[in-house]
Amino acid sequence: MKSIEELKAIKAKMADKVAVRNTTGDTRIVVGMATCGIAAGARPVLNAFVEGVTAAGLADTVAVTQTGCIGICQYEPVVEVYTKDQEKVTYVKMTPDRAKEVIEKHIKGGEVVAEYTIGAAKI
Repeated sequence: MKSIEELKAIKAKMADKVAVRNTTGDTRIVVGMATCGIAAGARPVLNAFVEGVTAAGLADTVAVTQTGCIGICQYEPVVEVYTKDQEKVTYVKMTPDRAKEVIEKHIKGGEVVAEYTIGAAKI
């Protein structure tokens, strides 16, 4: 069993990562974390968004959350981005590298990365 001091140190170290997920702001990033999403690699995608938002200093205005099934399993990992100025954007077949690009171009720059959206997928 860990001591109280060790547990407090772990809590302090992880606080910024947990806080990002619970922050309410102008932008919300929702990662599908149902069984199909996790099997397709959603966990590293979620981590990339949490770490990327924190590293970019956007934790006060961008919430990173998770949800269950989005309903388009063949396109997992699926990420939905909600902003106050744009309609919802659904990104499909996401990877940690794509997540970093979405943060830079869409979240910070305001430009949707069209080639990663459901509209660009060959349905």
